[in-house]
Amino acid sequence: MKLISLLFFLLPLACAQGGDNLNAYKHTELESDAVQPKAYASSPNAKASNTSPQKQEQKIIKTASLRFETKDIEKTQQQISEIVNANKGYFVSDNSYKNYNRINRNLEIRVPTENFQNTIDQISKGVTYFEQKQISRKDVTEEFIDLEARLKTKRALETRYIDLLKKAKDIKEILAIEKQIADIREEIEARQGRLNYLKSQVSMSTLSINFYKVTAETGITESYGQKIINAFKGGWDGVSVVFIGLIYLWPLFILAFILIIFLYIYFKRNKKGKKVS
Repeated sequence: MKLISLLFFLLPLACAQGGDNLNAYKHTELESDAVQPKAYASSPNAKASNTSPQKQEQKIIKTASLRFETKDIEKTQQQISEIVNANKGYFVSDNSYKNYNRINRNLEIRVPTENFQNTIDQISKGVTYFEQKQISRKDVTEEFIDLEARLKTKRALETRYIDLLKKAKDIKEILAIEKQIADIREEIEARQGRLNYLKSQVSMSTLSINFYKVTAETGITESYGQKIINAFKGGWDGVSVVFIGLIYLWPLFILAFILIIFLYIYFKRNKKGKKVS
């Protein structure tokens, strides 16, 4: 019974810690900091270490989008490959396609964040004009801190439930505690997955590059004789369309034929009646 009572005590705590408010965690941190001076009172450097604020490193996601024209697709591709390799990056995708009079090449590249600007600068050296050059930076420091804090709190709560599980003897208590542990672990996995994604985006920056070459369209010229042949062919096709359309109207032709015969007989009889009178 004591375990069940303790479990019901922890349930509101789990719900409160699973919310989106970070103030509870900050309050807990402040309380723990208030206790620390007593534990480390014997240390002469304890006061200095507690009063010195820890500056949080900014977590920035950097992305860039470049588009420009080139005279040699393959040469430009080779130059970009060398730049990416030199900056310890890699290609996520590489697509080529032709659109009207353009041969296009789309690249998606990831490079270490510390080499992000250097990679852009090196690619820009051989470009006279950018149709698009967009560089963006997204600060995710707040979300980063929030996720880390929530993970720390959830793992501490998970440990408490595991300790309760070891002491539980009743089947009902064991099932109730195991359900809470499963829910907490599901939340931990989701938040850890998001945190891992942010770490990947922060450590490796993404560049989307589109470059193209304009090609001259070669028109197909026709001889005078070919034009005459095409004209006859077009005329015959037109006649065929009309003939086929008339075939679709055969019920109307039958009705018109019957109507003509009926009118012919009707007028013929009227003409004979007038002669007799």
